[in-house]
Amino acid sequence: MSKPAHVRFSTFVAETRQGLLRYVRRMTRSNESAEDIVQEAYARTLEQGDAVRTPKAFLFVTARNLAWNARRHQRVAETDPVDDLDALGVSHGDGASTEDGLVADEAALLLRDAIEHLPPQCRAAFTLKVFNACSYKEIADRLGISTKTVEKHISRGLRDTHAFLRRRYRDGSTAEGPP
Repeated sequence: MSKPAHVRFSTFVAETRQGLLRYVRRMTRSNESAEDIVQEAYARTLEQGDAVRTPKAFLFVTARNLAWNARRHQRVAETDPVDDLDALGVSHGDGASTEDGLVADEAALLLRDAIEHLPPQCRAAFTLKVFNACSYKEIADRLGISTKTVEKHISRGLRDTHAFLRRRYRDGSTAEGPP
C-alpha cells in the first residue's frame, strides 16, 4: 500500500529543501528572495502532482527559472529608481501657495526616500500598486511573481514606508538605512 500524497510530498520537501535553498540562494544572493522562490517552486511542483515524472528535476528547474526572473526584475528595479514623483502623479498642483508648495515638495522627497529604502522587488511592486493603481494580478504578471508574493511586498512596503516616515517626523532623523 503506498503512502498518501501529503506524506509523500512532506518527505519530498524534507529531502530536498536544504539543497534547493542553497541552490537558489547562490543565484539570488538574498535569503528573503530565496525563501520566496523555494516556496513558489514547491507550490508549482505540488500543483502539477503526478503529471511530473521527475519531481526533483522539475522542482530545481522551476526554482532556477523563478530565480532568473527575480534577478532580471531586480536589475530592472535597480536601474529605474523613483526619481520623479510628479511623473507618478504626486504633485502639489496649481494654485498652491509657495509655502504649501515647499511643504508638498518636502513631503514628496521624504516619500521618495522612504520608497527608495525598500528592497528592489518590493519597491517595484509597491510603486505599481500605489502610483499606477495596478491590481495584484497585474503586478504579479509584470514582475513574474505570485500574487501572494505581491501581497507580501505591498504589505511590507506600506509597513516600512510608514515606519520610515514616522521616524523622520518624530525625531527629524536623516540617518540612512532600513526603517
